[in-house]
Amino acid sequence: MNICVFLSAADLPERYTRPAREFAELVGKGGHTLVWGGSDVGLMKVVADGVEKAGGRLVGVSVDFLADVARPAADEMHVARDLAERKALLLAESDAVVIMVGGTGTLDEATEILELKKHGKHTKPVVLLNAAGFYDGLKEQFHRMEAEGFLPLPLTDLVFFAEEPVGAMAYLEESMGTV
Repeated sequence: MNICVFLSAADLPERYTRPAREFAELVGKGGHTLVWGGSDVGLMKVVADGVEKAGGRLVGVSVDFLADVARPAADEMHVARDLAERKALLLAESDAVVIMVGGTGTLDEATEILELKKHGKHTKPVVLLNAAGFYDGLKEQFHRMEAEGFLPLPLTDLVFFAEEPVGAMAYLEESMGTV
């Protein structure tokens, strides 16, 4: 399975890097491929290192203005012209999406992927990995959107909230029929 991961390229504390490393190990040991933003810094590097160390493949999708931080030894590296093309390539290369901790770029990627799914432009499973409760507020907001009629389909059809990496992987494998 090609698993796209949206996440920060910042250096982050252990409460965020631990779940990222654990998920990366599950990806690699499961024989899966990581599809990610291609950066070799911060949390993106943590995940790529973990997948590679555990035997998985790496497919990066960088963007022109971040080429200087792209991982030099990925199995595949695509370079997009801009962020919109990057998001489209990341989705096209993946079978499933996991959203880890991140800033505005990650939030932008997450909302676009969910909006596309809401409109039936893809049916790929999407997981929000809620490391250290990072997405508690967003989870509450999504429940409010659902309760007040802003979502045309049940929230559970749109996104799965996982509190731990093993739960995220179990959901993906079950969704993709690879259990």
